[in-house]
Amino acid sequence: MNWDRIEGNWKQMSGKAQEKWGKLTNDQVDVIAGKREQLSGKIQEAYGISKDEANQQIDAFADSIHDDVNNKK
Repeated sequence: MNWDRIEGNWKQMSGKAQEKWGKLTNDQVDVIAGKREQLSGKIQEAYGISKDEANQQIDAFADSIHDDVNNKK
């Protein structure tokens, strides 16, 4: 899914993000507000992973949301 759409629908997507990255707090998810770079940074901090790994996880997350949307049609 296009990240602009995820960012625009962050309130709906934030629950899925929190399911995926359970170490992120509600406050962190709220502060991220759909900003990809902020999400990447918070994932790196919480999980002790590299920026590349965090971005791979974010790409997979966006793809999974795209698949969910398409499967509901």
